Amino acid sequence: MHSIPVPPRQVLIGDAAAFVGITPRAIRHYHQIGLLPERERGADGRRRYGYAEIIRLLWIRRMADAGIALEDIRDAFAGAASGGADGADTGVSDGTDEVAAVLARLEDALEAQEDELRRKRDSVRRMRTLGSRLGLLDDIVSTRLEAAPEGSLREDDLDTLLVTERIFGPLGAVLQASRFLVLALHPELRAESDRVDAAEEALDDSVAVDDPRVAQVAAERHAFDTRLLGMIEESGQPDEDDAIFDAWDEQHPLEDADAAPAPETAGDSRARSAGDIIRSMPYDFSPARLRCMELALRLAMDETAAS
Repeated sequence: MHSIPVPPRQVLIGDAAAFVGITPRAIRHYHQIGLLPERERGADGRRRYGYAEIIRLLWIRRMADAGIALEDIRDAFAGAASGGADGADTGVSDGTDEVAAVLARLEDALEAQEDELRRKRDSVRRMRTLGSRLGLLDDIVSTRLEAAPEGSLREDDLDTLLVTERIFGPLGAVLQASRFLVLALHPELRAESDRVDAAEEALDDSVAVDDPRVAQVAAERHAFDTRLLGMIEESGQPDEDDAIFDAWDEQHPLEDADAAPAPETAGDSRARSAGDIIRSMPYDFSPARLRCMELALRLAMDETAAS
């Protein structure tokens, strides 16, 4: 008569790994990331694993084989434990309630990941459809530019709008888009814009701040901007902008603070003011060019005050 094999009450890490079908290194990694609670070492300095740990390891392997990230499995176990599951010292419950809770949390996590993946896929498709630069802008900004003739928008235009959107949000970029739209629709105005831009760029570090050319270029910039704003008014674009703003307000009520057109991005660790963002944006402007910009702004303010 053969005696029944007596199973050990606990096994070493190598035996636990062999039974589950993983490696001891994997178990150590589970310890490091908090997926499997660490057991105290015995008098011989070695850890031993019992039935509860083997069950948890089997669940971990099954979930990992299903393609679930270890971090998601860990968070799901932690959430299930904090939800009231009565675990032993190992943090493992031998009932089915914890497994059901873990699977429920994993399903919620996977659904969120699917939503995020779908959003990213839609963004990539949109970029491919509109073009890489135009597709990077917010929907309301790229929609505002739809009236521009094909090929009339320059890369520099879209780069500028991307910066403006970062600083002032999509609504600020919508207002600036009106400027580029008029330039795209009026080639002669675009040529004049290029001439003024070139004059400003010529104010490099070799030009003194009090050089007469600085004030001259500032006057040219003010005159051009005045003409451009007049054409924007005549085109009826301000009314179209108002409609865009009204639609935004309807979609983002004031009580929905998270949806407000703020300049922060999802990756920011804290809210930053427009001034903070502007100060962290590098521009290779000479002192003379900065002085020119200041003088042009002063001319605009003086004209506004006079009217």
